[in-house]
Amino acid sequence: MKKLLVLLAACCLGMTVSAQHLGTQYRLKKIIPVAGRQGVAIDDKYYYVSDTRVLYKYTKDGKMVMKNDKPFQKPELANHFGDIDVWKGEIYTGNEKFEYGRGYNIMIDIFDAETLKYKRSLPWAPESGQVECSGLAVDRERNMVWISDWVDSRYVYCYDLETGKYDTKMQCRPTPYWCQGIFICDGKILFTADDGESTFHIADNIYVADITELPYTGLVNGTEVVKDTPFSVKLENGKVVKRTGKIAGGAKAGKVELFREMNDFKRAGEIEGLAEAAAKNVKGASGSFEHDGKTYTFEKGGKPHAHYLMVVCYQNSDAHLRFPSFWGRSSEIDTFVPAPGDAA
Repeated sequence: MKKLLVLLAACCLGMTVSAQHLGTQYRLKKIIPVAGRQGVAIDDKYYYVSDTRVLYKYTKDGKMVMKNDKPFQKPELANHFGDIDVWKGEIYTGNEKFEYGRGYNIMIDIFDAETLKYKRSLPWAPESGQVECSGLAVDRERNMVWISDWVDSRYVYCYDLETGKYDTKMQCRPTPYWCQGIFICDGKILFTADDGESTFHIADNIYVADITELPYTGLVNGTEVVKDTPFSVKLENGKVVKRTGKIAGGAKAGKVELFREMNDFKRAGEIEGLAEAAAKNVKGASGSFEHDGKTYTFEKGGKPHAHYLMVVCYQNSDAHLRFPSFWGRSSEIDTFVPAPGDAA
């Protein structure tokens, strides 16, 4: 089994259930074992988890209620889920055929959150320059979906949900290399980066950047060099190969800052998917929990007092391996409560 991480951050009173807000500090509260290790999403009733080739659905107390272990419509073209998000009863997934250190046939596949069955797809624009899909997040305010690239994390890529077409990309400065998961709220994009080093007890990190002023750039007609690999150009007879056709119309630089160092996550592995949603008692009853001598309450029928920020990760049995094999891993949901200064 793999491991998942959930962070719980308090927010202001009076927000709606659909609102997404960030807290500032997080503390570990509980752990829930789960089966997947790629991505995580949350709504008011369930956790949704992606493994490399499986979608899972869990209750909030960690009971698996459903899975789809044959999610790809054309298995010969896809073999890998990345991060996921859930919005308006639909699960958005980034998938691809991952081999030779990069992704092919990238696609945004959308599944029904109730049944986990496939519904439709949004096509990838390879002209954008993206060569892999890792993180995925729906921008609820702008009706967009964003995808990150683990192979080349310099850019994140944006698609319009209304048109289904590529919209723009943002250059991440500095680059949160080996980006695994993303989430969007408060006009900001969060990145989980696989940039730690367990051998030397250096933590992975979560980063943040503002995306409120990113104009449409789309695809335009033009000429560009052909890449042999994501980081080198193609040569023929000692000359650079170029192509003419649709190319990315532009990009805007985004200022990336450290949001949280995961130094309290004391285990080997990596943090991957990212999600956040309002805390809500579905049955309408009041409730509370204790932490560090402080009581956090949820009022009957009231609006949500807190939001979850979830980070997918896995644990490996050998803490000295930076790139461990898939054997010996486990997964969990670790719940972090709001620090006293964040309590609603």
